Amino acid sequence: MKRIIFFIFLFQAFTFQLQAQIKHIVAKGETVFQIAKKYQITPYDIYRLNPDAKGGVKENTTLLIPKPSTGKAIIHEVGEKETLYGIAKKYNVTVSDLENWNKQQLDGGLKKGQQIFVSKPSSNQVKTPSLFVPDAKPKLDSKTALSNYEVQAKETLYSLTKKFDISQEELIKLNPDLQDGLKIGMILKVPSNGSVITKAKDSVLVAKNKVNLLGSVDKSKQKNLVLLLPFNINKIETDSVKTKTEQLKTNKFLNLTLDFYAGALMAIDSAKVLGLPVNVKVYDVESTKYSSNVASIISKNDFENVDAVVGPFQNSVVETTAQLLTKYNTPVISPLSKERGLPLPNLYYTVPAEDRLRASMFDYFKSKNGNVVAIISAKKTTSKDFIIANHPEVKHALFNDKGALDVALLKTKLVKGQKNFVLMEIEKASTIISITNILKGLQKEYDIQLAVFELYDALNFEEIPMKNLTDLKLLFPSATKIAETPEEKIFEKQFKKINNIYPNAAAKKGFDVTFDAMLRICQPEGFVKSAATTKTEYIENAFDYNSSNGLISNNATYLLYYDSDLTIKQAQ
Repeated sequence: MKRIIFFIFLFQAFTFQLQAQIKHIVAKGETVFQIAKKYQITPYDIYRLNPDAKGGVKENTTLLIPKPSTGKAIIHEVGEKETLYGIAKKYNVTVSDLENWNKQQLDGGLKKGQQIFVSKPSSNQVKTPSLFVPDAKPKLDSKTALSNYEVQAKETLYSLTKKFDISQEELIKLNPDLQDGLKIGMILKVPSNGSVITKAKDSVLVAKNKVNLLGSVDKSKQKNLVLLLPFNINKIETDSVKTKTEQLKTNKFLNLTLDFYAGALMAIDSAKVLGLPVNVKVYDVESTKYSSNVASIISKNDFENVDAVVGPFQNSVVETTAQLLTKYNTPVISPLSKERGLPLPNLYYTVPAEDRLRASMFDYFKSKNGNVVAIISAKKTTSKDFIIANHPEVKHALFNDKGALDVALLKTKLVKGQKNFVLMEIEKASTIISITNILKGLQKEYDIQLAVFELYDALNFEEIPMKNLTDLKLLFPSATKIAETPEEKIFEKQFKKINNIYPNAAAKKGFDVTFDAMLRICQPEGFVKSAATTKTEYIENAFDYNSSNGLISNNATYLLYYDSDLTIKQAQ
């Protein structure tokens, strides 16, 4: 298959631009600063496209130089609740770009009414937009969601304002004790955002930076990655051509493997373009529900110098792999399994646990000061027991003797002037239709949003009007987000160009898991420390590994909802 290697990917602090570039051959004695001056750009622009240049440039080295814009720089006026990330995404630039172009304006944090550069200002423009007006009013209001945060070692007021996108004045207003100085271990009230995670037990946030790992890649050492994928080729090779064709049409597990592998190949090709020093080997895991050849693969091949292993898919087989590689301390990444088993120190689950997905939804309810009412059928005892045990504040609607929802009782559970989240767990499509119709009618009096723990099969029943779900903005937790940035769309188009189909969730997972693994093993600190300290995000998946009772799981989740324009969006 012909591979056209042209992939542009978005990172919060790094982006590859589609704009035309100039190739510059470094002359003897030239420095980065001299080259930047020559092209009327900044050294930062050179480092962004040529990370190796940070260590200096050598004669005859080829550098990629972005063509300087000759047009007038674009100025943006900051709106209500806007963040640097949101503005960067809107104008297809990076957060680092905005910070570099607006150092003076952003010194006290981003404020409503500010005017900032969202494209590179030319040398003849003033350092700040001529209409720049500081806004003394704090951007926080009574509806802003707050969380508790424990101050870490070496943190300062300035670093906290950057972390939580808040001014020092606002931070002190929320935490008057800061007037006496910042101390390690202090618990502060801060705006909730995506750069931190929540400890389940005490609801104290722990710092976890979401970073671009590409900027800190160590290219001086060759790294080794192994993919253990269940192709089961030996079984397929004995089949006739007709049977093989039928396998491709009907064997869901084989198609899952092929989709994942197609995404992984895109990641490997992208790594080559970026110059990552990673050698990748792929082994065919012949596995069934009760057996596999993974022990044989490991015994017959040199795994001592393998920096990370992606796969296999089945939980029992991936556990065996991790156990066999414990002696080498090799990280084993479980890419698709939702199951949890042995707490192994080198086993990393990329699929968030079910309890984490549910917790993220209840965190969201709390952040919106929501009134939560559960409508749970009698057969959904597990869900009802979970809510009663973990969230006693939730109110419960009931069904009458005829099996119909008691609407009068439901209305007593709803609150006017407050967001009402109705959590529904129902197995019958006819009951879902009835309940959604009732809730739509009650929207005239109450602010209601429907929520579910997962998109279970009954919700896809063809007789359930999609308008019922979109009008109620059906909310659900998800391990994946919706690809919507220009760079993510480019990935989808490029995948189709190579494979003649658009990538499905398995293909995107293959890319995300493989690319993240390659970037982490290329970090100076290695995979294990990188996973413990940094959060990453790619096409559809983010990775935020945390250990709980010995199990290392990905805690990165998303909340999505059905919007009235028939699209799925991410809840904010």
